[in-house]
Amino acid sequence: MLLRSVRLVPVGRPAPPDPVDVRLRGGAVVAVQRSLRPEPGDTVVEADGRWAAPGLWDAHVHLQQWARSRTRLDVSGTDGPEQVTALVAAHVTAMSDPGQPVLGYGQRTATWPRPPTVAELDAVSGTCPVVLISGDAHHGWLNSRALHLLGLEPRTGVVEEAEWFAVFSRLHELGAGEDETTTLRAAVEDAARRGVVGITDMEWEAGHDLWPARVADGIDLLRVRTATYPQDLDAVLAAGRRTGRPLPGTGGLVTTGPVKVIFDGSLNTRTAWCCEPYGDRPGSWRGRLNLSPDELTALCARAASAGLEMAVHAIGDAAVTAALDAVERSGARGSIEHVQLVSDADLPRFRALGVRASVQPAHLLDDRDVTAVVWPDRQCRSFALRSLLDAGADVRLGSDAPVARLDPWLAMAAAVHRSGDEREPWCPEQSLTPAQALAASTDGHGTLAPGSPADVVLLDGDPLAPASDAAAAAARRHMPVAATFVAGRLTHRAL
Repeated sequence: MLLRSVRLVPVGRPAPPDPVDVRLRGGAVVAVQRSLRPEPGDTVVEADGRWAAPGLWDAHVHLQQWARSRTRLDVSGTDGPEQVTALVAAHVTAMSDPGQPVLGYGQRTATWPRPPTVAELDAVSGTCPVVLISGDAHHGWLNSRALHLLGLEPRTGVVEEAEWFAVFSRLHELGAGEDETTTLRAAVEDAARRGVVGITDMEWEAGHDLWPARVADGIDLLRVRTATYPQDLDAVLAAGRRTGRPLPGTGGLVTTGPVKVIFDGSLNTRTAWCCEPYGDRPGSWRGRLNLSPDELTALCARAASAGLEMAVHAIGDAAVTAALDAVERSGARGSIEHVQLVSDADLPRFRALGVRASVQPAHLLDDRDVTAVVWPDRQCRSFALRSLLDAGADVRLGSDAPVARLDPWLAMAAAVHRSGDEREPWCPEQSLTPAQALAASTDGHGTLAPGSPADVVLLDGDPLAPASDAAAAAARRHMPVAATFVAGRLTHRAL
């Protein structure tokens, strides 16, 4: 593959000032210079001065859930249970088969005037089992029929945290009839259109079993690092899998990723584990953990001894501290996922311990208002992206799709502009520059050069354009991608 007349985007190191040609061969960049001659077997792509950058990665995706959410009942943007039940009632009325399951996604209850109840969902759903997945994926609002079919005890409110995670991956048992292959293929194609070349897939299902068949079915437009949850760790260890090793039958596209553990809860369910109490809760409520610090340390040690990295979900600042402690005691490597609230004292520990800070900037667009309510005294320690970078942390951007869209341009725009509406940036001192945001989105790869992976994105706009105003933010969010290449293979073309 020969890319002619591209402008290299400087990512961490300088780039030539004038357009150059780039040759891709054998999965790598093999030449970067002016006026390269086509060689036998070259496919020539006339880039006409477009910008060329390392392909984009999303460091935290639940790919199958993201794919499913794109076809589920959308209950996002609602401001109370009444709006949601009205949507469910209309959906049930319009269904051709009134007994079919209803799966919805997107409600964010943190700022609702009251919590939702099972009874009001029962009142509008008839015989349909209904499961509504919260926008942060940390609770499910189920009607009585769904509770019964999934083997859950009757209750008056939502199912949350560990109990919810145990049934999240079992929703297919309701028989919703979702076409998994079609929805997954569409999600992967959409990611390629946005310049994505790879993801870390934190899906609940055992990805090491599922991905070889997916690649065989032609779902092969992305590199994938597939995570393992503790319940599947024995099987992964028995198979001799190690982080970074390719899975058989995937052509090297899919590798074993980290061991994922959900250490604490989330902001919107008030379960993120914090050093100080929540501002809107009486008493001393500081959130909760899903396992003890000692249990996390033991899990980290077991993973480290087997050559597996860790990916530890930690949203509250107390959880981040304890997660770093566990890494330090165990000698583990990997990432702390989310780092939504972080203590100043922990900022330099990421670099000292060699642990990545895997963050999802688009969440700040949704969590800005609820943070002002529940963490009013610590808002500017939320999504402290610039402080992490200044302390030397290796920051990686992601989406946590379906919590936010699988769209690195949305993530970069949120990191740079820190506002998704007409308001001024939220805690602007924590903003990243366009160059920093891009560098945090390329899986550590810098300016294209001989030896770089042949994972390339061609852009119609300059991704390093100044972050000047709302128009610049909109342009960054909607960056036009002309072409995407994975291992030198064209996965998206719009030029």
